[in-house]
Amino acid sequence: MAAVRRFRRLRRRQLPRPRVFYERDDPLNRLEDDELFERFRFRRGSILFIEEQVRESIKSPTRRSCAILPMVQVLICLRFLATGAFQLLVADTLRVSRPTTFRCIRRVCSAIIRNLIHLIKFPVGEDAKRVMEGFRKIAGFPKVLGCVDGTQIKIATPNKNENDFVNRKGVHALNVQMICDPKFRITSLCANWPGSVHDSRIWRQCELNNQFQNGIHNGLLLGDSGYPCLTYLMTPFLNPTNRHEENFNTSLCRTRVLIEQTFGILKRRFALLHYGIRSSPQQAVIYITACVILHNLGIGRGDVLVTDVDFLDLDYDGSDEAVASYNRIITLDGVKKRNEIATKFFS
Repeated sequence: MAAVRRFRRLRRRQLPRPRVFYERDDPLNRLEDDELFERFRFRRGSILFIEEQVRESIKSPTRRSCAILPMVQVLICLRFLATGAFQLLVADTLRVSRPTTFRCIRRVCSAIIRNLIHLIKFPVGEDAKRVMEGFRKIAGFPKVLGCVDGTQIKIATPNKNENDFVNRKGVHALNVQMICDPKFRITSLCANWPGSVHDSRIWRQCELNNQFQNGIHNGLLLGDSGYPCLTYLMTPFLNPTNRHEENFNTSLCRTRVLIEQTFGILKRRFALLHYGIRSSPQQAVIYITACVILHNLGIGRGDVLVTDVDFLDLDYDGSDEAVASYNRIITLDGVKKRNEIATKFFS
């Protein structure tokens, strides 16, 4: 019986398969703006803008073999990122083959990173002043340039170093560090660390930490107790002993919650990040980076979920909560700076 199945399998490979060219759908002309947003997480104007930015990088030099138009490639990619569906389902929806869908998604994501990476930028100069003022209006915390935290994004089981990617919940994931501003824009991204790596180690190794150490940025970041207390990175008092330390913790927590809300908004918009990425870690990093760039683009163009305000207090899956065993790495300078801020601004 096995020999018969093997013969049939070889026979199918030898027989020529007819090429079928489907009549492709045109959602831009068929759907209204709100319907487009439900399916692709962007409205018509933003989709046209994205296509314009990546067109030269993804278009075919000829129309030979019914080459996929850049707009169709962009729609395939956005549909995949927005739903997190199997690529075969995305292929059937837009009437292309599964291999074509796979190539389009990779090609468009790479083009988005190549052409729009400037949308992820840490504030400096006048932008830094506006960010500080925006954070100050939330809960009165001074000189804040961003809120930092890590979120776990599930991935498929890797072929190499599998144990490194198992997080504390026992699933394979990437630990993705992000920093946000008061408008939920992501200003820094570090997405290539395995899920077992602690937040504080990612921060120690990232380039932004070196920039703060070298005095390039004049401001503060806010983190949870999983981060070390440094002169430029404020964490809460673990055991507040007086009123101004309690006020300090309250203000810090009310401000720092923006990064957790940013994770909720990002994963709500791009379901791929919520349900998990069925690909290798290297490819998952590309998808995550593309989603963050598109998230910032949507905020910059005012193309956001109508119900964003409704889930700013989103109680998401808990993967972003602070670790139970607090990181007690502190420095004398960091403690002194924290005490000065608590006494001067919250007494």
